[in-house]
Amino acid sequence: MSIISTNQGAGSVQDNDHELVNSFLAGSEGAFNLIVKKYQKKIYWHARQMLGNHLDADEVTQEVLIVMYNKLRDFNFNSSLYTWIYKIVSTRSLNQIRKKQVKRFFSIDEHEDFDLKDNHDIVEDIANKEKLDKVKNVLQKIPPKQREIFIMRNFDDLSYEEISKITGKSVGGLKANYFHALKKVLELTNEK
Repeated sequence: MSIISTNQGAGSVQDNDHELVNSFLAGSEGAFNLIVKKYQKKIYWHARQMLGNHLDADEVTQEVLIVMYNKLRDFNFNSSLYTWIYKIVSTRSLNQIRKKQVKRFFSIDEHEDFDLKDNHDIVEDIANKEKLDKVKNVLQKIPPKQREIFIMRNFDDLSYEEISKITGKSVGGLKANYFHALKKVLELTNEK
């Protein structure tokens, strides 16, 4: 399951994105709508993998679209548009995770513990639902940075070089994080 299509010709995607961004900057709201249409599902699915539930992923998706709208004027095509968007999604998702952790830490109501984890409305028709649920639950138990790398490598099929561009981390550091994440996922998956 990949949210980035690596088979597309990078030049044509980059050129099309460049045209859309330039049209938006020239005042075309329709161009922004086309950008949203092109990337909204990818944004949602990355956030969903990071956060583990629909409501948080939907909230992050909305935040990302607002940030894109407000910051697109600053985009300079030093990377692909999707790399730029992906970085925003990752940052917003990590912020959402931290916010939830702080809320839980200071919460008086201890029963506020993610009752949405069982919300599998979108993946209902996946044949291997039990395994997917188990992996999702395990992913929620590993540190956010390791979770992010694990998701990018396994669900998004990104190379370490692509992840490095998105996160700004060294390839060596990413490999170490991935190794630790993989080890924890395997340990936690085999525990049950």
